Amino acid sequence: MDRKPMKSMLAAACVLAASAVNAADTMESAAGSQLFSHHCHACHSEDSSKNTFGPSLTGVVGRQAASLPRYVYSDALKASGVIWTEQNLRKWITDNEKFVPGTRMRHVSITDQAEQDYLIAYLKTLK
Repeated sequence: MDRKPMKSMLAAACVLAASAVNAADTMESAAGSQLFSHHCHACHSEDSSKNTFGPSLTGVVGRQAASLPRYVYSDALKASGVIWTEQNLRKWITDNEKFVPGTRMRHVSITDQAEQDYLIAYLKTLK
């Protein structure tokens, strides 16, 4: 039995599956970009060299909270010990004042799971 056609079909299926995943990721991050513009951009920059009213969010995923130089954080956030994992970002954008009482950031409340997914997908692209 000739296995070359089967291998070719399997390879093509893998490429299509990977393309579908990449397209879904791109769509999520595009939706997240819109959410960022609406909820975050007034205070946060996507440029790593710029802190605005709030710190830059470039590279935020995986970063220690209150760790960017050139930004003065609240004592509460500095003492929090938070690492910005997906789970902690989700808690923060659901209710930042509950997650880190004493933060200076105004109250945030994005409770829709899909919107949280989109925003986090976008934040992951900011490197």
